[in-house]
Amino acid sequence: QVQLVESGGGLVQAGGSLRLSCAVSGSIFTIDSTAWYRQAPGKQRELVAAITRGGSPNYADSVKGRFSISRDNVKNLVYLQMNSLKPEDTAVYYCNAESTWPPYNVWGQGTQVTVSS
Repeated sequence: QVQLVESGGGLVQAGGSLRLSCAVSGSIFTIDSTAWYRQAPGKQRELVAAITRGGSPNYADSVKGRFSISRDNVKNLVYLQMNSLKPEDTAVYYCNAESTWPPYNVWGQGTQVTVSS
């Protein structure tokens, strides 16, 4: 019932910025939390940032102070603003939506972020 489509990835030099967008459609009011994950080659997928139904954000220590997650409830978009990018941030970034009732865990297709030095 919920669909996610990511966009905004690309190539950027270290120190630069990118903003990722996640377009949410379907029964969006069932979503308990929305999150951004990332997966680099040879590594496990890891949580980057999450935002609850009430708008409370949480961040991984590695991105705290550099990344910001936000939500536009009118446009049904979830953003990940990424500043002061580092080569270590290079990964495929995925949008995720989770619900406890009805239970589901939905993923977008991913968008590539490459940070060069």
